[in-house]
Amino acid sequence: MYIRVTKEFRFEMAHALLNHDGPCKNIHGHSYHLAVTVKGKPITDNNSPKAGMVVDFSDIKKVVNDKIVSRLDHSLVLSKETAESMWKELQHLKLILVDFQPTCENMLIDIAEKLLRELPDDIKLHHLMLRETNTSYAEWYAEDNMDMK
Repeated sequence: MYIRVTKEFRFEMAHALLNHDGPCKNIHGHSYHLAVTVKGKPITDNNSPKAGMVVDFSDIKKVVNDKIVSRLDHSLVLSKETAESMWKELQHLKLILVDFQPTCENMLIDIAEKLLRELPDDIKLHHLMLRETNTSYAEWYAEDNMDMK
């Protein structure tokens, strides 16, 4: 039987949305909440130290912390298209320049792509949820993105 396993993460990040028609064009921050859900079958080998687990929560934690959280936590994320004069002034900060508008939706696509490359073949990424505020979040589901892995 397949089981879904979820591990949750939190990080602080600032961003600005280039050409946005509202206040999000200004640098501002959020306390993000990321939920990572994978799907697999529990290990049935009783000699395995992971017997009964789909995946050890600590294994998910290591991948997500290494590839996502440690990179984004307490950073400023801006599109590379942001005026060069603006980001050059901010280079003393933990500044991440990306090839996309750093919306919650696009951040989630980037996270999904990174995790799909890192997870073992027997563990399938099922869905992701990235909460930007208490009332606003985006979700990514594997079933909607069958062409990704």
